[in-house]
Amino acid sequence: PYGHCIKQYTPSGKLVQVLGTPGQAGSLLNPLQFDQPAEIFVHDSGEIYIVDGDGGLNNRLIKLSSDLEVLWSHGEKGPGLAQFYIPHSVTVDDAHRVWVADRGNKRIQVFNSVTGEWLGSWGSCFTEGAPYSVRLTPDKKLFVVVQMNANQISLLSAPPVGLIGECKVASVIQLAEDVKAHLVDVDLKTGALYVAEIKAQQVQKFVP
Repeated sequence: PYGHCIKQYTPSGKLVQVLGTPGQAGSLLNPLQFDQPAEIFVHDSGEIYIVDGDGGLNNRLIKLSSDLEVLWSHGEKGPGLAQFYIPHSVTVDDAHRVWVADRGNKRIQVFNSVTGEWLGSWGSCFTEGAPYSVRLTPDKKLFVVVQMNANQISLLSAPPVGLIGECKVASVIQLAEDVKAHLVDVDLKTGALYVAEIKAQQVQKFVP
């Protein structure tokens, strides 16, 4: 990500596939083009979710099949429903819901993973900073959300199936000033959090 294409490598480092055209920004879905894709999430099914638009031409969410066919997309810039302004992170839960950190709009938007239907959004938890990165804990009970400008890691209660509602903060990890946490990932076996911090130029690990 963070260019004009997405590359896939084997564990040994061999390049096996390229999506998009290196060095060429674009917005087409056929053939696929990108400009500043921020993150890619590969589901256990092999389906792929991409947020494309960290300040480039695009502000969109794309779902691909395991065969790399476009299944659905939302791709309009703006503050409205299913619109984005710098979509920066994406994850999928076990209830067929796609959660997107819509950074520029200071909210998380939620979609049905099968149909692409808009289900709701969370914004009330992000008054101090915008959500930069979103992941689920292994027990699926909490969302881990990094807010770079607030130097915080927020743990938000995951809603039950069939309900989005308002976001509820379960707890907050306050980081040191000017750390600037940018992205987070979760070890699904141990529950450990790994936080990439661009101002501090380091990665921190947090254990449950």
